[in-house]
Amino acid sequence: MRRALRFLVGVAAGAAILAGYLYTVGIETVLDRALAVTPLILAVVALLVVLEGIADAIGVWASIAPLGDGISAGESVRFALAGDFFDTLSPAGPVSSEPIMARFFSVATDTGYAEALGVRSTAKYVKSGTQAAFSALVGLAVLLDAPDAAPILTTFGVAVGGLALFGAAVLSTRDRLSDGIVALLAPVITRVSALYRDPPHDRAFVEAGVARYWERIVDFRRTPGLIGLIALGGLVEQALTAAALWVALSGLGVESAFLPILVLVPLPQIASVVPIPGSLGAYDLLLGGALTVVAGVPGAAATAAILVVRTLALPFSGIAGGLCVASLRGWRPTG
Repeated sequence: MRRALRFLVGVAAGAAILAGYLYTVGIETVLDRALAVTPLILAVVALLVVLEGIADAIGVWASIAPLGDGISAGESVRFALAGDFFDTLSPAGPVSSEPIMARFFSVATDTGYAEALGVRSTAKYVKSGTQAAFSALVGLAVLLDAPDAAPILTTFGVAVGGLALFGAAVLSTRDRLSDGIVALLAPVITRVSALYRDPPHDRAFVEAGVARYWERIVDFRRTPGLIGLIALGGLVEQALTAAALWVALSGLGVESAFLPILVLVPLPQIASVVPIPGSLGAYDLLLGGALTVVAGVPGAAATAAILVVRTLALPFSGIAGGLCVASLRGWRPTG
């Protein structure tokens, strides 16, 4: 019964995500684009989409390794797909989904929520920074002579610089930030915890949690190999997404260079703060426009290729991710 219920939850989530996408883009438009490529091309793109989802497990495993006994490779895949599910449904992608996933990680590793949130915050920061820096460097090599590439390269440069300044500022002012965070969260946590425990969590509990959060972030300085794996996982994901787009374009009869596509893939993620679940419409518009302006891909072909990839990726994130979420524990048994 529980397995059947989990399956229905996953299917329903995937159907809802796909329905939202079809409503946003248009059913006829999606069908026309999907039928424009051969079944073989669709199968290859689907395989690349699945591999991209699994590749996230590299960074998941590396980030969770410091917590307790860590998690196995199989569990990492399950958590990675569950994270994709929340990335798709959450209003601001990883910004709002990671606090949710931290709960599952803390239960799986029998550690505190603050510690799980600390390692996952680090992982997302490293992954985003690596992809933006990689795109900036490769872009300088392959897009520098492109007439309309300057805004794109500037965007990546600003993103890299902004991430570096943000990280340095946060670490250098973490003591003062901690005071502010505690002052903000302590009253809320005390009120909420009073609903289910006696006595409720006090200010000292919140202070200890914030301290553990920073400790987990700083501790990564002693494990550069784990940071390297997180960065590698991000690059593998980027390459697989670019490959899926390149194959889709090839299936549409468009000859395109792979490297410019590889450079442009992270561009929509810079705008992940847009409060739209799955960035429906925003992702397509940003990436499609960049492919047309910078990589010279015809506008109709760029839109069609992105629709093919997204039509396969969104329900996969919903169905596979929904099943994985349903199989995870977000609480510890009591008694």
